[in-house]
Amino acid sequence: MELLRVVRKRRSLLSELVYILLNVGLAVAVLAAVWGTGSPWLGLAIVLISKWRVIAVRPRYWFAHLEANMVDILVSVGMVGLIYQAGIAETLQGLVVQIVLAVLYAVWLLLIKPRGNRNMVAIQAATAIVVSTIALTSISYEWPSSLYVIGMWLIGYTTARHVLASYSDENLRFMSLVAGFIAAEIGWITYHWTIAYSLPYGAGLKLPQVTLILLGLSFLAERVINSYHKHDRVRRNDILLPTLLVMAVIIAILFTPLNEAAIGAI
Repeated sequence: MELLRVVRKRRSLLSELVYILLNVGLAVAVLAAVWGTGSPWLGLAIVLISKWRVIAVRPRYWFAHLEANMVDILVSVGMVGLIYQAGIAETLQGLVVQIVLAVLYAVWLLLIKPRGNRNMVAIQAATAIVVSTIALTSISYEWPSSLYVIGMWLIGYTTARHVLASYSDENLRFMSLVAGFIAAEIGWITYHWTIAYSLPYGAGLKLPQVTLILLGLSFLAERVINSYHKHDRVRRNDILLPTLLVMAVIIAILFTPLNEAAIGAI
């Protein structure tokens, strides 16, 4: 009996080691592909191939699996876009930023993505919003506005569904569609008025206002849902401070005079 326990422990340790190596290897492979080719396409192909488990089921389950894994796909594809964007200038600083992004991607794969408690689910959704909106805004300046709006809808729908699923399945699809519609409306407006903040040592990466707006509204919506889930109604005390905070941030970024040294259009 003791021997069986030892064997199981060794198998567990071996499987954990293999899991870590595979995920670190994925992050390194993405970095090497983007850096070596100077293009995001090979990195995107590696990321999409790594998600083969999504379709490793009967076809009727593909859509459900795709929905369940869309947050991870958004972060993965967004990371490829950011790594590519950071390397466009072909400078040492850009290479350092690319390596940092690859490390952050490995952290996502190993520490953030696997967690399933409600707080980590919210962090996963927030990560997807930040990474995917920055990447989308950075590369879509020559796209038709319709493609950008569709991308924003997908981000809003996916992240809302991810959080809502941790609370209840009731009206999940409808509420997610509403969130996607709101994100698309915000995307349509910000596509025509894109302001982004330069990041210190960011190697050309910029933080667009749409990221802060969507992140703030998503945080407020999550607080409302959390309050309703706990008390069967939305308590004013639970959402007053988040509401004031989000309103203050949005007002500040929309009406603060622009400093051209720190802010620029993407």
